[in-house]
Amino acid sequence: MRLRNKFKWYRVLLIAVLSGATIAGCSKSKTVPPVVPPPVTDTDPVQYGTPFGGVPATKDIVMYEVNIKTFAPANFDGVKARLDSIKALGVNVIWLMPTYPIGVVKASGSPYAVKDYEGVNPEFGSLDDLRSLVARAHTLGMAVILDWEANDTSWDNAWITQHPSWYQQDANGNIKQLSTYTDVAALNFNSVDMRDAMIKAMKYWIFTANVDGYRCDFADNAPSDFWTQAIDALNKITTHKLIYLAEGTKGSEITDGFQLGYAFNFYGTIKSVFAGGQVNNLFTTNAAELASLPSPGLKLRYITNHDNASSDGSTIAEYGGKQGALAAFVLASYMGGVPLIYSSQEVGYPNAINFFNTVPVDYTANPDMVAAYKKILAFRAAHEAVKTGLLTQYNDTNVAAFEKVSGTDDVLVLVNTRNNAVPFNIPLPLQNTTWIDGISGVTTTLSSQLTLQAYSYLILKKR
Repeated sequence: MRLRNKFKWYRVLLIAVLSGATIAGCSKSKTVPPVVPPPVTDTDPVQYGTPFGGVPATKDIVMYEVNIKTFAPANFDGVKARLDSIKALGVNVIWLMPTYPIGVVKASGSPYAVKDYEGVNPEFGSLDDLRSLVARAHTLGMAVILDWEANDTSWDNAWITQHPSWYQQDANGNIKQLSTYTDVAALNFNSVDMRDAMIKAMKYWIFTANVDGYRCDFADNAPSDFWTQAIDALNKITTHKLIYLAEGTKGSEITDGFQLGYAFNFYGTIKSVFAGGQVNNLFTTNAAELASLPSPGLKLRYITNHDNASSDGSTIAEYGGKQGALAAFVLASYMGGVPLIYSSQEVGYPNAINFFNTVPVDYTANPDMVAAYKKILAFRAAHEAVKTGLLTQYNDTNVAAFEKVSGTDDVLVLVNTRNNAVPFNIPLPLQNTTWIDGISGVTTTLSSQLTLQAYSYLILKKR
């Protein structure tokens, strides 16, 4: 989302999509039937490049969110120069924040105020520069998805004057802004023609820049049948395996066609636990979130992203320093779902980042922290138990302790969520069992108790 108070947005914005209904003030637009077939669009563009054959299975995804404005130079070339380092973290999917031209009329500076769905922001470079970035990522074995804002456009998008019926209008025929956001005009999903144009633009980038899918902003706002319609149309591009990530909370995004939804609740809970809250809440939230999604959908788990780094500060501030941030990342990466790293997170950038602005980050800082991220993700990649195993919780007031098993793969994780050393009583079933430390490689036999230092974590593989 484009502004900080996202949870307020979800509370106050009521969305009703009923058969035969129209959005208030849009009676001139064509009514969308309950089931909308994929639209008939113009001939697809010529495919640029070779479709990427290495798109990972959803359970194997490790995603990296690219805020281009944190790189030096702050453009496509600056990102491309860092791709080897990003890949070395263990990443296999790159999510590029909006790459489109930004509107200037009523502008706030948000990259989500899209002026042209089929254009490239000249601040970042040219179409050829974007293609080069995507091609390099593919060479390194990483898929690339674009950020997509389907809910609204900037006020100087050509659609405003060419197709005013594509927007929500008040009783006087004035185009409405989206909720409280004065910099964008709200699109009208009762317009069949608008839907057709939107889907055509989404197809454009798959062919023209050879990208591998989309992260869809504020997906709960658009009606479910639009996402089903759009994803069905995109899936007819049989030359591409595509990734769909919804910034959504309803759970229905999976039946709409997305593979991934946001773990909003898990993020809120992990923050509260590291601020002194009850560790058990983490397990309750984890189970509830994963149960809310129809199979085979998964949650994107994170300890920060562009919204949170702007509104809540850095992971260093949120989780009590570098060690706390790493401990929190272990939980986000290992309890369930798939992990996200937000650009700057891996080097422990200490300050908030307003993603409207250019904020140069020193990506050579804190190599010890970068090395720790690599080890955490390397172990995850090598162990099916972490990705899909059945979780068993071991209750403790300070330590998040759990075991995950898949076949013969057995992993035990202990994370001290407190900023002080704490004792941990080994559960009886685990006493006198032998394990290999997944980070150090040292073999250890568990007795009856051990001490975990402040924000420390143990990742153990059953010997």
